[in-house]
Amino acid sequence: MFETCAHRLLLLWGWPRRLVTFVAGALSALALAPVHAGPILFLTLPVLVVLIDGAVVAGPRGVRRLRPAAATGWWFGFGYFFAGLHWVGLAFLAEGRSALVPLMPFAVASLAAGLALFTALGTLIARLLWSDGPTRIFALAIGLGASEWLRGHVLTGFPWNLLGQAVAFTDITAQGASVVGIYGLTLAGIAVFAAPALLADARDQRPWPRRLTLALALLIAAADVGWGFYRLSGAAPVGEAVMADARIRIVQPNIDQAAKWSPEKKQEALYKLTSLSDRRTDPETLGAISFSEIVWPETALPFFLTEEPEALARIADLLSPGTILLTGAPRVEPADDLGDGGRRYYNSLFAIDDTGAIRAAYDKVHLVPFGEYMPFGALVRRLGIGELFRGIGGFSPGPRRNLIAIPGHPSFSVLICYEAIFPGEVLPEGGRPDYLVNITNDGWFGRSSGPHQHLDAARMRAIEEGLPVVRAANTGISAIVDAYGRTVASLPLGEEGVLDGFVPSERPKTFFQHGQPTFLLAFNIFFILLALFGKRKRRTGS
Repeated sequence: MFETCAHRLLLLWGWPRRLVTFVAGALSALALAPVHAGPILFLTLPVLVVLIDGAVVAGPRGVRRLRPAAATGWWFGFGYFFAGLHWVGLAFLAEGRSALVPLMPFAVASLAAGLALFTALGTLIARLLWSDGPTRIFALAIGLGASEWLRGHVLTGFPWNLLGQAVAFTDITAQGASVVGIYGLTLAGIAVFAAPALLADARDQRPWPRRLTLALALLIAAADVGWGFYRLSGAAPVGEAVMADARIRIVQPNIDQAAKWSPEKKQEALYKLTSLSDRRTDPETLGAISFSEIVWPETALPFFLTEEPEALARIADLLSPGTILLTGAPRVEPADDLGDGGRRYYNSLFAIDDTGAIRAAYDKVHLVPFGEYMPFGALVRRLGIGELFRGIGGFSPGPRRNLIAIPGHPSFSVLICYEAIFPGEVLPEGGRPDYLVNITNDGWFGRSSGPHQHLDAARMRAIEEGLPVVRAANTGISAIVDAYGRTVASLPLGEEGVLDGFVPSERPKTFFQHGQPTFLLAFNIFFILLALFGKRKRRTGS
């Protein structure tokens, strides 16, 4: 049966081939949050292997021989990103932008088409290492693994929905990220999920290479599962290992995006936030006085907090001695280099005490291109077309990621929104924090899969770093995640409320922190050697 299906796929050409490749990519997106149907890749990646086999057979000599494989990768990536990022178009519905609604499908298709270029590059790299033997699954892993790494680093990077997220469909299988990170999981996962393609090679006259390769793929999967069981076997039950001196309240105001930035609504927003912060949820919870930290979402206060002393006074009235409020708000400062009266704006988090004093602040370092800033903005202005992009961005990046350590409170590092998707970029200068604070506003994307995927990325940062994550989201999903990536508690998407709990305990430094680049490099070299060995064996006929 496997051989028959593979043979039919090999014979596909033209639009039927493109359609099958697109559908395989789109179905692969089901492996992502919130569906988490990771095993579907046991179907879709073998299909991709066979389709690349067909591209290799049909390809001409010279540089042109690479085009069919690259085109196959592009169509697969186009399907994957179109299905996985369809929710991006919902941003056009935010803030009453109804005139832009017709552009939704074009915007999503353009984003997917651009990101698919990375997948095309991945299958092109795989084609260079390809053979008709079983080690071609490692060639695919190297190619797509390299393209995913590049996607996370080229220009400002966009490592959203990395294929490694599919491996993390359970807490057990996700623990491998504590050793090799999400990019390592991507590399290993592609090889394992693609392995069923070798079942179509059953008539191979030399079965031992196929059996050995299948055994190696099984060993990689077993190592990941075994490590997950081992790591979690030493963990306390979910919610039991906590910092007793860090009782927190996360506020999820669920403020509509269309009303959020309305000037006349700012006092209403502040009232809602303070009321929720002081809510009595049970007889033992006496409102804000019961907590050491209260956390509000990204830009919870839609005004310049340092220019609103009345707001700071109101916050001081809310807090009791020893309680710190962590809130997102824009920040502004004079900028002499921008000319007379120039000002620089930041997307920031403020830590405020019971006197209304700002004890610490963090300015977002990794900004969203075309959302928070205009790429090549200076060049755009120099060309005289800056007015065309007026209203895009306007924020400046912060100087560095800093450790926030307030006496009497656990130290923490801040990830504002999009910063949580970048592996290896969450720790500050000045030491390892006790936990991570992730504030975000995913109200742009409604009740779509986007907020679920965003939370899943934050979960991976917890596993990689061995640090708990406290997450406050305007419309959800707010959550407390422990150092093993397990969700201790959460608030549903699209609901107003508060989430009370203790900050989970941190773990010792993970292997990822100690030497992630080394582990990942060794993993890549091993796979490259396997692919080259298989290619050489086929050429020599031995």
